[in-house]
Amino acid sequence: MLFIRSMIFDFLMYSLMLVMGILFAPLAIWSRDGAYWSMKFYSRTIFWLLKVICGLRVEVRGQVPEGAVIIGSKHQSFLDVMLHMHALPRAKYIMKDQLKWAPIIGIYGIRIGSTPVSRGKKGKAMTQMVAGVEKKSATERGQLVIYPQGTRTLPDQKLPYKVGAGVLYERMGVPCVPAATNVGVFWGRRSPYRKPGLAVLEYLEPIEPGMAIKPFLAELENRVEAASDRLMAEAGHVKAGQPPA
Repeated sequence: MLFIRSMIFDFLMYSLMLVMGILFAPLAIWSRDGAYWSMKFYSRTIFWLLKVICGLRVEVRGQVPEGAVIIGSKHQSFLDVMLHMHALPRAKYIMKDQLKWAPIIGIYGIRIGSTPVSRGKKGKAMTQMVAGVEKKSATERGQLVIYPQGTRTLPDQKLPYKVGAGVLYERMGVPCVPAATNVGVFWGRRSPYRKPGLAVLEYLEPIEPGMAIKPFLAELENRVEAASDRLMAEAGHVKAGQPPA
């Protein structure tokens, strides 16, 4: 039954993305505020469907950042992307270069000032990312969401934190707000299931500007991973190799 509910939800989610994306396109083209309104409305609709169909509720904790900041976030599924969009006043993302060609997602992502980054050569990708962010930050301030691990991770998966987040932190000279989540327990990477429970995105205390890149990345990783482990344990997730409580 869970599988059937999950399939119904996925069908509605992607169908509404297409329908709303087309219907709201004139509004999004007219103004960036219109694009944000459209994306936030879509996110709220999806949260409601998750609750009604799958029994999965969402919650945002901590002080929601405002103004010009970097959000260094754990990334476990599309759900945490929507949670940032819903919670933050003016979220924009560092996103995979391929996504700019994706129907609806790419158009709206670019419209709000997100920066596509190629996963090719590291030096070229870094230059592309910094140049894109600095150009857009000069005209549109907001909350820049970057996923330091570079991809979605499974609850027990450990991937290194890449230097890109540190370079942006150093170059932009703004605080970085770590963000932890447990959404992968309920909506995992490539999983067909949307499990019931409480999916949480939590904003932590900011890391003020001024740290060197290496200690900054270590601090960011320690805070995000520890808080994410805590939230996943709260959701009933048992780490691999750990006996149940």
